Amino acid sequence: MQLFDISPPISERLGVWPGDTTPQREVLLDMKDGANLTLSTLRATVHLGAHADGPNHYGRDARSIDEQPLERYLGPCQVMHVEIKRGERVGPSQLTGEIHAPRLLIATGTFPDPNDWNEDFAALAPELIDHLHERGVELVGIDTPSVDLFSDKELQSHHRFLAHDMAILEGLVLREVPDGLYELIALPLKLVGFDASPVRAVLKSLGSS
Repeated sequence: MQLFDISPPISERLGVWPGDTTPQREVLLDMKDGANLTLSTLRATVHLGAHADGPNHYGRDARSIDEQPLERYLGPCQVMHVEIKRGERVGPSQLTGEIHAPRLLIATGTFPDPNDWNEDFAALAPELIDHLHERGVELVGIDTPSVDLFSDKELQSHHRFLAHDMAILEGLVLREVPDGLYELIALPLKLVGFDASPVRAVLKSLGSS
């Protein structure tokens, strides 16, 4: 069995969406200073590194992340690397093979360093979401901060996910993961009412597609 950790390290260096809250650690007690234990507080956006969007992030009366079905984030998964330029959307024609799992993680390579934010990352085309829904896909992940382009204030692809009740994972690190079939483990925290949750996203190898 081989495990791939597809989550970026969380530190104060991690890039977040401009205007959002960067991760900050406050050490309340420190054993190095003579305390009997070490105790920390974390302040950060919930859209942090590898994270699951809650539907209420882009739908007014939609479910919050604690209401999402956990089975969406656990089970058979396919990784697919695509050829796409920065600032473009991945459409059905860019897919490099057939879909063999109900969860698809798309590697674009357009957000190469989570600590060095770039706004010209690639995203997903709305018609791709429709295409994947027709093929039984219930979760899509991407190696960029968003399934929509940085400039898209209408969140076109997010709304296609909402229309089809599909789950979203963003901020994944997929460059070292070969194309193929895996088991995905990326459970969101039970953050009541929140619009997202960080996940420790891991792939367990099963074979190749």
